[in-house]
Amino acid sequence: MRINGSTALVLGAAKGIGKAIAENLAEGGGRVIATWFDWPDDAAATWREFEGRGFDFLPVRVDLRDPEQVAGLFRGFADRGDRLDILINNIERGGMPVVHGPYLSEQWDLEMETTLKAKWWVVRHAMPLLRARPEAVIVTLSSIAGLVGRSGPAALIFNDGYAAANRAISSFTETWAREGAPTVRVNELMLGFFETRHAEKTRGWGLLSEEQRRAILATALLGRSGTLTEVVRAVRFLVEDASYMTGSVLRLDGGYVPGQARVAPMPPGVDR
Repeated sequence: MRINGSTALVLGAAKGIGKAIAENLAEGGGRVIATWFDWPDDAAATWREFEGRGFDFLPVRVDLRDPEQVAGLFRGFADRGDRLDILINNIERGGMPVVHGPYLSEQWDLEMETTLKAKWWVVRHAMPLLRARPEAVIVTLSSIAGLVGRSGPAALIFNDGYAAANRAISSFTETWAREGAPTVRVNELMLGFFETRHAEKTRGWGLLSEEQRRAILATALLGRSGTLTEVVRAVRFLVEDASYMTGSVLRLDGGYVPGQARVAPMPPGVDR
């Protein structure tokens, strides 16, 4: 579908990956409804930047863990007469063992409510608006935590609740694709270690030792973390070009998942 002239709802758009995606869609000529909740200083700076660049955008502060506030977000669409063509379902709260240590009940609930429950409530309210369009797209961002869990070098970064929530998201992706068909394509972008998500520009990364950081990056076959540009390009592919793709999971992890088990050298053999 075309970005120019579309209306996109981007969750968590104040900073990091959400901001990069919102910026790219606005640059492409889309109107962006940009949600935020915490990090008020980052949010204010982002909105000033977007305004200065002449973007067509509307920031909305909303706690997406609260179903009533989610409903209010979508009542705003009706009140303004906005349509909805694109949903970037980018909201999560990943507790890092290296930061939070052993679980407290509140941390567990925060991860599950933000990473899983909020996404479900948003899609429940967004789907009627999306189905009213001749073609529409949902891109849900998730994490390889759903595949690797608290194992290997990633055990310092991915908590149990966060891993469980991300595993469940893939089930939602298939359900939503069924509900949206044939006009709403629904796909999942499963991310590995990215500079503003689990890697260099996060608090948890700074708490790791140099050896621990090297172990994480060395597990990825490409030997590095990902960049915001690479996430944005993948999102644009799913929105614009993946016209025969729905209910699918695109893993963007630099080969972290297959890198957990390397191929042994071929032995010379004894019978030649």
